[in-house]
Amino acid sequence: MQDRLLLVEDDTHLAAMVSDFLHEHGFTVEIENDGELAAKRILHDRFDAIVLDIGLPGLNGIDVCRAVRHQFSGPIIVLTARGEEIDEVVALEVGADDFMSKPVRPRALLARLKNHLRKSDTQLTEEDRIIVGDLVVTPAKRQVTIGGDTIEMTTAEFDLIEYLALRAGSVVARKEIYVDLLGLPYDGLDRSIDLRVSRVRRKLGDDPNQPTRIKSVRGVGYLMAK
Repeated sequence: MQDRLLLVEDDTHLAAMVSDFLHEHGFTVEIENDGELAAKRILHDRFDAIVLDIGLPGLNGIDVCRAVRHQFSGPIIVLTARGEEIDEVVALEVGADDFMSKPVRPRALLARLKNHLRKSDTQLTEEDRIIVGDLVVTPAKRQVTIGGDTIEMTTAEFDLIEYLALRAGSVVARKEIYVDLLGLPYDGLDRSIDLRVSRVRRKLGDDPNQPTRIKSVRGVGYLMAK
């Protein structure tokens, strides 16, 4: 069955180009050009993923993401024309899973969508867990708990914490994380993984100045402490 995607973009030429490309690669794509209407559709219809421009009439993309995130659990990729870090940070803060700067590279967008839409291993059961101290990751349920308390995670956040938990005690290079989670080589500039780590740390109650769970290894990457 094809994944159903809502593309929220008011640039009709760009929307048509991206839609045609994704359709050729197995997606069913619907287009919406108004933020307020997009929010209503996301809340009342079924989509597997959302690609959401920030600059929209009605509600902007940030407000749309904030309005739907509590009910929509699938991946949301935000597009920004300005490429400003503040847009990227705010988008992730309100629950976006990823961001990309315009002009959109369709193949890169496709790669990120496929990675965010990865299905859990069907052979996993609820008994299969990754345990790192009081942190427990249950892949089959896509659930994270600390001391028995459930921590709400977006799709992208869960993918990251599962990835690091499986490699707990080992340093993981930033470039490896980009290839494995985003399906793209690290270009030395993209900060989406760094921002995602910051969000996960906050949710885990990890001190951003002196983290004890997910540590930064300068010039290399990250380490989840055992």
